[in-house]
Amino acid sequence: MGSLKSVLSIAASLLLACQGEQAPPRPFDGAQAFSYVESQLAFGPRIPGTPEHQAAGHWLDSLMRQRADAVVLQDWLHVSREGDSLPMRNVLGRFNLDAPTRILFLAHWDTRPKADGPKSSDPNAPVPGANDGGSGVAVLLGIADALRALPPSTGVDLLLVDGEDYGIFAEKDDVLIGSKYFADHPPDGPTPRYAILFDLVGDLNQRFPKEGNSLIGAPDVVKEVWDAARQIGYGHVFVNATGQAIIDDHVPLQQAGIPAINIIDFDYQYWHTPEDTIDKISAASLQAVGEVALEMVRLEERRN
Repeated sequence: MGSLKSVLSIAASLLLACQGEQAPPRPFDGAQAFSYVESQLAFGPRIPGTPEHQAAGHWLDSLMRQRADAVVLQDWLHVSREGDSLPMRNVLGRFNLDAPTRILFLAHWDTRPKADGPKSSDPNAPVPGANDGGSGVAVLLGIADALRALPPSTGVDLLLVDGEDYGIFAEKDDVLIGSKYFADHPPDGPTPRYAILFDLVGDLNQRFPKEGNSLIGAPDVVKEVWDAARQIGYGHVFVNATGQAIIDDHVPLQQAGIPAINIIDFDYQYWHTPEDTIDKISAASLQAVGEVALEMVRLEERRN
């Protein structure tokens, strides 16, 4: 006899087939997502090589195992340019493993060791990472909750990548560590039809222009997402404007042949500062992003 999750997945597929375009959207709980940010901050800065980072990684693994059909852990040691051996962990939660088509959502869960942003009050302080890291992780966990409640009829992967923010972006050293590792060590199964990265998505004054490298590497996916956002009432957030090109975790995936885009509000004055704290984000902002992500799942189910 199949597992309960398999039965639920079949039931969800039949429901979608019967209801067609009238299938109701999965609910996303922005307040619960906000609590996931609070939980991350309670660990302290999630800097690779620290006990806080290790504890947060175990917590994320545990939460994903309670929600996903399967979890793939990618654990490895990254040797930094300073010669430090850093334990790294990517956590991949997978839903509907047998689906022939998959989509991928991702966010980084580490935080920057030093608050060296241009508006930082203390360049030697660690970054708390409420928005930069915490918000994207919270959206993924909220998506996991929704998919657990109503299993998808398409394949969905949720990837928490490590080591995005560790090193020096200008020199391309010790950054995007987890997404590079994932690109070089893809899991079994079909290549995702596309990937969507969530970074800096919880800002109180939320506004997402179309990120430059996304428009270069996956313009069709950008159009799908921004059209979907407009259709469900978030056109004022996902604005029809071109933003700057940003080196982020979507770039290694593009280089590996996955059409990947970045949803990012880079106009965030607390970026890489000690003030990237819980009061700078909102449940409403997380709600908007989560609803758009789940709309993409719904559209993929209709396509299949």
